[in-house]
Amino acid sequence: MKCPYCGNDDTQVKDSRPSEDNSAIRRRRHCTACGMRFTTFERVQLRELMVVKKSNRRVPFDRDKLMRSVQIALRKRPVEPERIERMVSGIVRRLESMGENDIASDIIGKLVMEGLRGVDDVAYVRFASVYKNFREAKDFEALLGELSGDEPDMVEG
Repeated sequence: MKCPYCGNDDTQVKDSRPSEDNSAIRRRRHCTACGMRFTTFERVQLRELMVVKKSNRRVPFDRDKLMRSVQIALRKRPVEPERIERMVSGIVRRLESMGENDIASDIIGKLVMEGLRGVDDVAYVRFASVYKNFREAKDFEALLGELSGDEPDMVEG
């Protein structure tokens, strides 16, 4: 494993243990060149997923990108990292179990929205505002009405 600090290819595993949800192996590593320590995760990959973008461009699925998106939505929210990890792992398992190698990006977005709605309302609204490309305040009002179970008022004007 290459050291993320100095790029050295010679690193040593100092400790291995299962992750919190037993879906990965967590390894603490030590670089023999610079002495820095870092953590890696080893996960089972059932299939090679490809994301089909709205432009029909295909890109490899990137679990880390999914995790970063969720973490951005949850920034400064009182949610434990283990809960975030479980949510992301659950989304990945659902994608892999669909039986398709090509997954539309909007399916991933809907799964993230579903997961965030069950974890944190503020993060759900943050993610929705980007995912659904909100342009005005009424877009937020409609989503908040949906979140509270109320239908938005239909005002003719």
